[in-house]
Amino acid sequence: MDMQKQPQRRPQPQAQHPEGCLVVAIRIPVRIFVFLVVLPVRLLWDAFAAGARFLWRHLVVPVARFLWRYGLTPAGRAIGRLLHVLLVVPLIWLYRYLLTPLGHALGWLHARVLTPIGHAVLWLLTPVAQAVAWVFEQLLGALYWITRVLLVLPAVALWRWVLTPVGHVLGIVLKEIRDALGHAWRATGHVARAVGRVLGTLFRWIFLEPVRRLYRTVLTPVGHVVRDLVLHPAAQVAHAVGRAVRQARADLRRALFGEPGRPAAVDRREPVGRDTRTLDG
Repeated sequence: MDMQKQPQRRPQPQAQHPEGCLVVAIRIPVRIFVFLVVLPVRLLWDAFAAGARFLWRHLVVPVARFLWRYGLTPAGRAIGRLLHVLLVVPLIWLYRYLLTPLGHALGWLHARVLTPIGHAVLWLLTPVAQAVAWVFEQLLGALYWITRVLLVLPAVALWRWVLTPVGHVLGIVLKEIRDALGHAWRATGHVARAVGRVLGTLFRWIFLEPVRRLYRTVLTPVGHVVRDLVLHPAAQVAHAVGRAVRQARADLRRALFGEPGRPAAVDRREPVGRDTRTLDG
């Protein structure tokens, strides 16, 4: 057993990416520019999204449900019945009574007539077909080499030495723009939420709090005073006036028509004669 300790290898520093300077040089100005461009777009987007959610929840969904239930569903059923009568039934009839017999006839013609004729023609033209095939193969070979020399090799060189480096640089630029857009969108989202909270706080301080204090400190005591000093006495006066009017109307009726007659008393006791029947007998 080897008792000597093996010297620990120090981790090799990772080789710096050959495009690190280019990436850093592109990343910072692109992110700053994109942040400044995306910020108003994100604010408008959040405002539009809030308005769209409100309209969707309180306008579009109820109207769509109403239209779907009372308009589109009955219309769809009627159109389905009409299409079934005008399209499906004729197509079924056409397939059953025209296309199926015609297909059987064509199958018989192919199997009994065309196939034997084709076999006979191939048996008579086999040497000619081989010669034509050989000529065609030679032409294809020549066209292949002409195409390879004139088109494929220049295209490969252009792709390898021109388009690939340019595409690599463009890929780096587009990746940084994409990352910058992502960072800017997230950062502007935080800014938009902060702006929304600030605007909400200002609206509450400027409008809601003064209205609430005005209602609590001014309108509520004034309402109580008006209720106690105006409304309640006015209600009592109106009640007293109404009672006086009713009493005057009753006095006028008695003065013109006299006291109303009382109904005669009716004796509701049972008769006590010999021949009368009671509830007991």
